[in-house]
Amino acid sequence: MASKSDYYDILGVSKSASAEEIKKAYRKQALEWHPDKHATDKEAAEKRFKEINEAYQVLSNPQKRTTYDQFGHTGGPAGNPFAGGGFGGQQGSYGPFTYTYSTAGGDGANPFANMDFGDPFDIFEQFFGGGGFRQQQRVPRYSIKIDFMDAIKGVEKEVSIDGKKRKIKIPAGVDEGSRINFNDFILSVNIKPDKIFERDGADIFVGIAIPFSLAALGGEIKVPSVWGEVKIRIRPGTQSGVMIRLQGKGVPRLNSSSKGDEYVKLTIFVPTNLNREQKKIVEEMKKESL
Repeated sequence: MASKSDYYDILGVSKSASAEEIKKAYRKQALEWHPDKHATDKEAAEKRFKEINEAYQVLSNPQKRTTYDQFGHTGGPAGNPFAGGGFGGQQGSYGPFTYTYSTAGGDGANPFANMDFGDPFDIFEQFFGGGGFRQQQRVPRYSIKIDFMDAIKGVEKEVSIDGKKRKIKIPAGVDEGSRINFNDFILSVNIKPDKIFERDGADIFVGIAIPFSLAALGGEIKVPSVWGEVKIRIRPGTQSGVMIRLQGKGVPRLNSSSKGDEYVKLTIFVPTNLNREQKKIVEEMKKESL
């Protein structure tokens, strides 16, 4: 029967390697031999991956490493703590495959008894930004592009997932890049731009040109909002670039009953062709301003 591979050889480090060197070596080996990267020979990759994790669980623990350096795989008089027969095994799953690894049965004499080897994938997940890696691998992701107004007010869509049609509800207020978790899949939302409105979070922006006469004398006009037309008052002497805030006329905030605001930016439209009477009026105004 072939002898068990040396843990240091498995990770590719020397027996004098530091804890940091062992950790770096483990990371490199775990990434290289992860079974999801070896679809053509997953069985061999699974075996190698479990060996890598077993080696790291021992060499990363000072007490286990000292015992291993003294007795190797035999574990001293108590025998091999990693032998398949007579010892308790742990099982788990990751993505499309399952793993099994053994720990000591524990009679007190075994130097590895009652030492929890843990879930090797907990360590592996840390290199991918935490516990979300496991979920990201299991839950499929899709994207959908919706109209600007559908993102503001919410919409129900019929989509095809794995060949099956189903209805999904997209809540009011989703923004570009929002991710919605439907339990069995995650949906990323992309939003088509609008010809009139611009959006920044929960706020809406729209530009309106008003005639010079209205800016000078003041009055009322109707402006578009995402919720329909709104009447606003223009103060006499309004300057170009003035921003009028329409409170609560913006985008619904997710998980809230409140809405953002709409901002109307006013620009003054200056006519290019004036008749004689209009020119006369402008000339009089010019004199008054001097």
